[in-house]
Amino acid sequence: MMIKRKEFLQSGALATASLMLPQFLKAFERPMSVPLGNKVVVVIQLSGGNDGLNTVIPIANDFYYRARPTLGLRGAQSLKLSDDVALHPALEGFRALYDQGALAILNNVGYPNPDRSHFRSMDIWHSASSSREYWNDGWLGRYLDAQCNACERPTQAIELDDVLSLALKGEKLKGIAVKDPRRLYGTANEKFFRALHTDAHGREGQPVDYLYKTLSETMHSADYIFSESKARPTKAAYPSTELGKSLRTIASLMYSQINTTVYYVSLGSFDTHANQQAQQQRLLKELNDAVTAFTSDLQHENRFDDLLLFTFSEFGRRVEQNASGGTDHGTANNMFLIGGGLKEKGVLNELPDLANLDEGDLRYKVDFKNVYATILNKWLKVNDQAVLKGRYETMNFI
Repeated sequence: MMIKRKEFLQSGALATASLMLPQFLKAFERPMSVPLGNKVVVVIQLSGGNDGLNTVIPIANDFYYRARPTLGLRGAQSLKLSDDVALHPALEGFRALYDQGALAILNNVGYPNPDRSHFRSMDIWHSASSSREYWNDGWLGRYLDAQCNACERPTQAIELDDVLSLALKGEKLKGIAVKDPRRLYGTANEKFFRALHTDAHGREGQPVDYLYKTLSETMHSADYIFSESKARPTKAAYPSTELGKSLRTIASLMYSQINTTVYYVSLGSFDTHANQQAQQQRLLKELNDAVTAFTSDLQHENRFDDLLLFTFSEFGRRVEQNASGGTDHGTANNMFLIGGGLKEKGVLNELPDLANLDEGDLRYKVDFKNVYATILNKWLKVNDQAVLKGRYETMNFI
């Protein structure tokens, strides 16, 4: 059977997965021994611009309630952490982590000259560029370049999705996008791809050879990825949501022999221009329930101290509610940091100053690249300046 390059590229999900990173997938074929204590970063991207003011609520601030006469959440409607701050009522598990000393909240995170475009601002967060620079590689991809340039088994980053984000694309190396190991395994063993693989034998010097090679590597690797995800499957109960399934997969992989240090997953959309309360409630409940199951699972398996989980969103929302019961694109936002190895816990810095806005938007006070520098330097143990292409002050939460 012969196939043209165009037909091959149109052949579906396996072609997409194959082109992601054959060298990473091939590496899964070799068994690895991962000692207890392997540090892991789990990134949860809150896509669409989560409203931070209704997530970490300044319940003692009159400016907040004047700006949000119907959208503002009162103290009785929220989960109180102190006299000044509360969490959205959907985040009961996050409050429990706060009470355990396993959660930190970082306020007013952003960057200079903020961009209110979803795509552009997300690119800035993914690449760790300034708002005036356009980079084609991501901060975690450059971590792979720095850490794994000579690695025998460069399997350090997995995104639980069908498409790889810019954040995990380096100049030389990239992460792996695998939403479901079982589905990748099943697709790789379909008759169509087996026939392609058979047809590839004996072919040399033809334009589509690299595609056949990629297919061959992926087919050989899919079996191993699937088997590793099932090697030590978690026995804990997880919600049946997409995020719940993704975190369940991450837990199972953490318990296996895969040496992954970075896992990346997204939840959205938080773009709440209208009828915000119901949409944010649903999404934050999905976040809460999945993270609660995941952290409880890791605590039970004595792996919680090896975890650093953080959330981010490409921007926050404007302070004033709009006429549609929602909020429009804003600037600075908060981040959650979760893990058993936090050195600083609770609310790490001051709440947003709602009396000192920038044309109706929050003023950032913490550059997100300082957070990245801290994670790279203190948790992943790499040269943060080389990865971020600049010098940024590290923080003390780890």
